[in-house]
Amino acid sequence: MPRHPLLNAAIIDLDGTMVDTLGDFEVALNRTLTDLDLPGVSRALVERTVGKGSEHLILMVLQHQLALPEVGACAGRSAETLYEAAWQRYQHHYLAINGQYADVYPGVIEGLQHMQDAGWRLACLTNKPVAFARTLLANKGLDSFFGHIFGGDSFERKKPDPLPLLKTCEALGTSPAQTLMVGDSSNDAQAARAAGCPVILLRYGYNHGQSVDAVSADGHLDDLTQWRAWHLARLAA
Repeated sequence: MPRHPLLNAAIIDLDGTMVDTLGDFEVALNRTLTDLDLPGVSRALVERTVGKGSEHLILMVLQHQLALPEVGACAGRSAETLYEAAWQRYQHHYLAINGQYADVYPGVIEGLQHMQDAGWRLACLTNKPVAFARTLLANKGLDSFFGHIFGGDSFERKKPDPLPLLKTCEALGTSPAQTLMVGDSSNDAQAARAAGCPVILLRYGYNHGQSVDAVSADGHLDDLTQWRAWHLARLAA
């Protein structure tokens, strides 16, 4: 008897897992900061900050830029007071460039195709607003792989809370134990562990600027095509 349940579905993260979107974030954020008369943000800061939803990303970037010595103290200007204007400008700029400065990672299309060919049910679950996610997946030709697409505004809470994964499993009609979480960060791993889903992490993602190999997971892969070998080894264990 196999030690692990047979998997028949996968929940797959978007940013840093399927698509390298740092370029989109960098451009949209810098255009937003220009609108607010604030200095531009570095790509390195974006990479360390992305992953917990656009709202969190904007707030953290505002706090960082307002604390720069060249900005100085400005009466009435704080991340909280600027947030609403920043969010409105960010949405405007991101929607205008969504996917233009982003690239699908090598192995993603092949890996998704193999999952689909194996009869797996697939869902995309990201902390990105769902409207942004749907547009990006369509622009990159990935939307047809997924029966469900959920974003950070689809449920009451975001990853690393397990609720989005549990709700996605319900939508897929699968049990958490038979649904693989595929991500690139500790957010994905923490959510999967709490939900009862097995989880594999891809090494090329963001993970807040830290090595993903240090994050507890059931596997760490170099690209998505390696999922089949991992799955077979897991069944044989």
